[in-house]
Formats: sequence, structure tokens, C-alpha cells
Amino acid sequence: MKRKILLPTDFSDNSSQAINYATELYKDVPCVFYLLNVFYIKSKDIESIINMDKGSPMYEASKANSESGLNKLLDHLDPKENGNPNHSFETVTVFNNIVEAIKTVVEEKDIELIVMGNRGETNSRSIVYGNTALDVMEKIRNCPVIVVPQSAKMGLPKEIVFPTSYKTHFKNRELSYLIDIAKKCDASIKVLHISNEDHLTEKQLKSKKLLEDIFKDVNHSFHYLSNMSVPKAINCFVESRESDMVAFINKKHTFFSSILSQPLVKGIAYDSKVPMLVMHDLRN
Repeated sequence: MKRKILLPTDFSDNSSQAINYATELYKDVPCVFYLLNVFYIKSKDIESIINMDKGSPMYEASKANSESGLNKLLDHLDPKENGNPNHSFETVTVFNNIVEAIKTVVEEKDIELIVMGNRGETNSRSIVYGNTALDVMEKIRNCPVIVVPQSAKMGLPKEIVFPTSYKTHFKNRELSYLIDIAKKCDASIKVLHISNEDHLTEKQLKSKKLLEDIFKDVNHSFHYLSNMSVPKAINCFVESRESDMVAFINKKHTFFSSILSQPLVKGIAYDSKVPMLVMHDLRN
């Protein structure tokens, strides 16, 4: 059965990089990639926006631009010409809020994974994660997301950092995509615990043992850093080892708003070079 992967695009360089990363990551896997462009109206005229109905000149022009951009992208990716015979592509054009559009496509197409850029067409250098990427990581709760920086290395990941507090009960299903990527890429998982405490509690020890069981079929090791903030510790660990990916489980809605928004985002950016795999607590 083919994997179903959603690739949101605004036709920016960053979204193209994310598409290239996804096709490289799953180059040996049969996949259907859904190229999604969400079009909207760049207008300060409130009346024009309110009257944005199907069939109106503004709506049809915006839709035509979206479809034209997707068709050009599709021509470039066409496996009959220069692509991967394992891969097929479908296009989706939607007029909507982008998060709501992604939610709808995930449900309708039974999407297994979302791969997207970390910044949109504005590509502001003053931020690491744009509002859209943050919203998708936080609000799309039923599908894992890989967020790819513009300068991400294109090779398959060989080392994936998994930061954890050991304060939660892990589930195999929550970590299935991390394990799948590690196996497929022959990558090692580096479990990173950051704390100022000298010893783990009994509950934390049980969680660590559970992780050992879950990761038993992949190369993994456990690491510890102290006397640093969480973003700084992750940053130091990733940079010192030249790791290729960071994986998180988003356990609650406040996680990314606290760890990825300014000023903490500056510390977790890794110079915006490392893709982030975001998984979710299945109980939320």
C-alpha cells in the first residue's frame, strides 16, 4: 500500500526544499504525494473579501493562479520525465484558512504525514518558524509533521535527537514514525534528557525503561545534559554532534507556543538547518 503524504506549498523556495526533502526521505517507498496550495485574497478591501464567492472574478483569478502554479510544479516532479517511479503526485487547490484546509485534506485523503517548510513566501530572516508552521505543528493533532528549514541537508538522516523529560507515559503508536524513519534510514536515535536534578524519580526510570523497550529494534542511546535551558541544551547537543533531525512529542497545546515562540525560538533554531519531526500525544 502506498504512503499518503501531504506537501503544502506556497511556491516559495522553502516549500520547494521541503518537497525535495520528502521525496528524498521516501525515495525507496511507494508514495502518493498530495501537493496542496491554499489560495487567499491579498486585499485590504473588506468588501471584496466578503464577496469572494465562487465565480467572482477575484476568486476565479486566484484559483487559476493556484492551479497554474501546481501544474508547473507537477511538470517538474513528473516521474515519467525525471522523477521516481515509486512516486505519484496529485494536486489540491483550496480557498480557505490554511490550517483548516490541511485538516480537511488530512481527513479526506487519509494522510499519514505532512512535510512542509518552516517559513512561507515572506521567508523572514527574523523568525525561524513562521505562523503557519507553528499553527500546523500545534493544531493538526492527528497527523505527524516534518518541518524542513530552507538550509536543511538533503541526505537521509543518520542521527535523530529525541529530547524527553521522562515525565510522560510513551506509546509505541506515538513513536511509530520516528522508529520507521530510523529503520528506513539506518539512523540512530539519541534520547536526550535535560534536567538539573541528579537522579531520576521512580516514575522517570519506568518511562526510560519503556523507551528502551520501544526502541529495542533500532540503534539508540541515552544522553544527559544539565545546567542549561532546554532550548540551549538541545542546540548544543545537535550542533556538537551535527545531528540531522530533532523529534518531539507534542503532549499538550501549550508546548510549541512556549518552546518555539520568541525568545526561546532563537535557542532551538540550530541555525535553522535541522528538520523537526513533530508527533502528538494520541490522548489529546
